[in-house]
Amino acid sequence: MNCILIDDEPLAIEILVDYCKKIGFIEIVGTFTNPLEAIATINEKKVDLIFCDIEMPQINGLDFISALNNRPLFIFTTAYSQYAVEGFELNAVDYLVKPIPYQRFIKAVLRAKEILTRKDLPATAANVFPSNGDANESQKFIFVKSEHESVKINLDDIQYVQGLKDYLKIHVVGSNKAILTLLSFKDILEKLPQNQFVRVHKSFVVNVDFIKTIQRNRIVIDDIRIPIGESHKTQFFSMLGL
Repeated sequence: MNCILIDDEPLAIEILVDYCKKIGFIEIVGTFTNPLEAIATINEKKVDLIFCDIEMPQINGLDFISALNNRPLFIFTTAYSQYAVEGFELNAVDYLVKPIPYQRFIKAVLRAKEILTRKDLPATAANVFPSNGDANESQKFIFVKSEHESVKINLDDIQYVQGLKDYLKIHVVGSNKAILTLLSFKDILEKLPQNQFVRVHKSFVVNVDFIKTIQRNRIVIDDIRIPIGESHKTQFFSMLGL
């Protein structure tokens, strides 16, 4: 996946370059502190993805992207969250607020890769929200049966899911009590977006957004150490581009 980086701050570009180098399927074909200088590269080379800042002295990133004809996929990288709505209205793949956590960067890149490889939609027509045919990936929440009620859980709040004999324990951020459900791993994985959740062990599914560190055969989430099973290593590290 060919990408270019546009940011008027050289340090911000250095960070993105470092992130990109850790992901095997990304090739940087240009870096620019002036977005206007990127136009020739966009027109002359095959560019699949643009990482673009918004507040820049030469031209606002929103205006720059809007002005491009046949524009590639793009992800906004900015210190200002107030432009998020405008960014998504332009069909941005994602909107990353600085300082950008690496795990959040990975999620955005995987979303872009998924859009590019999706055969039923042209890349330029893709929206930040995946199509309804993609196994509930447009949903922001799920309902699970727990005891005698159906509990609504926001997907972004799920840290990890733990198997416990006939039950699953769904651990959510900000709660000391896990949600118990009789769902199987197969059932829960059908409900969870594949670009955000991955099975790392026969007894664990994790939300990549909450990974703090990876220590050899373990993942650390909120000071909880989760093992990485041998049969799940390849898929997990491939997803993270490691």
